[in-house]
Amino acid sequence: MPRRTGGAGVRASGVLGRLCRRDPGDAVLRRAARLTLVASVVFYGCRYGAGSSVLATYGLFGTIAAGSFAQLPGPAPQRARILVTALPAAWALIAVGSLLAWSTWSAAGGMLVVGFVVAFAGVGNPRLVGLASAFQLFYILASFPPYQPGTLPERLGGVTLAVVLLAAAEVLLWPDPVPVSYRQRLAVAAGGVAAFLDVAAERFTDPHAGPGGRDPRRERAYDLVAATALGRNPPEWAPSAAGAQDRALRICASALREALAEADRLVADAPPTPSGDPAAARLLRSCADTTRAAGRTLTPGAPVVGLDDLDAAIGRAEMAYLAGEGDGRHPPDVSRLCRDATALALADQTRVFAVGVRVATGSRPEGEDARTGLFAYAGHSPWRLYWWQFRSHLAPRSAHLHSSLRVAVALTIARVAAGVLNLTHGFWVLLATLTVLRTSAADTRTALRPALLGTIAGAVVSGGLMLVVDKPIVYAVVLPVTLMLAFGVGRLLGPVWQQALFTLLLTVVFAQLSTEGWRLAETRLVDVLLGAVIGVLAGVAMWPRGASHDLRHNATGYLGASADAVEQTVLAILGNAPAPDRALDRVRRRMILVDSSYCQYHSERHHPHQQQVNWDAVLSAGHHVVPGAESLLRRNPPGCLADWPAAATLLRDSAAHLRSAYDDVAREVAHDRAADPTSDRTGGCADELDRVRPLLGGKDPRSVRHLVEVDRWLTGLAASLARIRPPAGDSAPM
Repeated sequence: MPRRTGGAGVRASGVLGRLCRRDPGDAVLRRAARLTLVASVVFYGCRYGAGSSVLATYGLFGTIAAGSFAQLPGPAPQRARILVTALPAAWALIAVGSLLAWSTWSAAGGMLVVGFVVAFAGVGNPRLVGLASAFQLFYILASFPPYQPGTLPERLGGVTLAVVLLAAAEVLLWPDPVPVSYRQRLAVAAGGVAAFLDVAAERFTDPHAGPGGRDPRRERAYDLVAATALGRNPPEWAPSAAGAQDRALRICASALREALAEADRLVADAPPTPSGDPAAARLLRSCADTTRAAGRTLTPGAPVVGLDDLDAAIGRAEMAYLAGEGDGRHPPDVSRLCRDATALALADQTRVFAVGVRVATGSRPEGEDARTGLFAYAGHSPWRLYWWQFRSHLAPRSAHLHSSLRVAVALTIARVAAGVLNLTHGFWVLLATLTVLRTSAADTRTALRPALLGTIAGAVVSGGLMLVVDKPIVYAVVLPVTLMLAFGVGRLLGPVWQQALFTLLLTVVFAQLSTEGWRLAETRLVDVLLGAVIGVLAGVAMWPRGASHDLRHNATGYLGASADAVEQTVLAILGNAPAPDRALDRVRRRMILVDSSYCQYHSERHHPHQQQVNWDAVLSAGHHVVPGAESLLRRNPPGCLADWPAAATLLRDSAAHLRSAYDDVAREVAHDRAADPTSDRTGGCADELDRVRPLLGGKDPRSVRHLVEVDRWLTGLAASLARIRPPAGDSAPM
């Protein structure tokens, strides 16, 4: 029960407790303290030490742009390196803005180009997305009057001083704890999957092994793998860059997810009593060891995972696989063939994961791995890979293209309005537009209210303060306090407080740079209102649905391309079509767009009660196709079932049924509805017996093996589609 005395102290401790709860580890306050110290040193040194308002202005705003608007991933040394590396780009933008400031229309034209290029450059590297707002601010500040190209050295000097000091402060002053990276999440997930693979091996040899479906290691493995989904990681952390290492990490996550699904299926298909099949158990243990070693490779300083043991185990398993074909006098053991096919599919996914880890850590694929289409990109230069991704996003349904055009057009309109109306602090208009504008109309409207309320509150307080206090020395003294409030306390208390305190900060700064008095607060309010209106109109008029519409369209095309690739693969095995290389390439190209839309979609606001598509499962259904088809064709070459009409009929029917399932899911996704289960072909090897046994009569055992493996692959694809929305009451992790 609270005491009746000390009410003020209780309230104070309540506020402090609220701040602490919102800032675990004091990360926000540490960053605000670094920014406050650097901004104060730069501003005081330039304004009062060097006596230059230009140096002070660009030094302060350079600190704010690089320290607050730039959202950079990684540990402190990496963030510092990014800031210093980005300096030449900042110099170029300031120089261009200074030279184009002679005319409203030239500055607006430059804003259109710079706004688009800076925003769109992030398609190749999510780290650039974090710098986009800072880069745009550098151009915005320089592109406004007065037109003084002669002050360019001072402008560049102020920004350089700010960025260099901020980079040093990132490393030396209260550095943030190293966050959990995507590679670490993937490494932990690999350990969880390896533990479940141990369970699968036990099921084949240990009579005391319990049912795998109830093993806690299975649940943990699914939870850890789910944490590697792109949508569950911040966009700046997700491996969505065009480079070979990020591409490899995406393949690793997909392969690990499919390896877990195959292991789950294998455990479900295991015979009631141990089969005593040492070859299968050895293969599973080798997969577990390789997965565990590959996960360790993702940690700094660890040795590169080797493939020799896994390759030897796969070779032995393929030789043992032939034993299931029978001796020609007795029917093949279809149940064993099916389990062997599942185990080999699991081994293939494990090998893809291991090769992907090697590429992600800087190695190049060798031999057959270098020739496979899955890792063909690893032999190309980073610039070529960036160009391919850049070109892929120059598409009508690219979420990045839409977002970049929206930002560029909105900032250009704001620049024209500020110039035509001859606003004294016109860059505040563009800053407000940049603050309010989001990738969807819903998010833009959400950002509008706190921006307006905060600005009004801040303007009222600032105007009253400037009516009472007109001595610049007072504002110089309170500058560090307002910096800490704006970028520390305000960020923790919420958008309204943040905007109000930022308005107060700008008043304190410009009270030392100009003599406008209380009208400065009035100017700030008018500029923010104008910028907010422009931002809202642009957000509502230009692709207002944000990434959700693009994601639905891209996912529909992705599922359609995946269905085409499945059909082409089956037809090739039946000898009715060439190898499906082009179809698989189309799936890879579609994958780039859908992954990008997916990352942006998760950065947007969605209605909590609206029925949502299970996008993780949708993307997983497509990711299953490419590596699975390539692995299938290695053991089942094109034309291997050309002389078996009954098998051809079965597989064509299965492929047509699966194509219909893909189309059904695509239609549901296109209308943003969660799909119902799409196929009943999700069972185990017992279902294979029912489908295949009537066709066996005296057939070549090797052809039977090909049939079982292809049909098992189609069953796995159907199961991945069914996971998009499991039947009611199914609590299995996804």
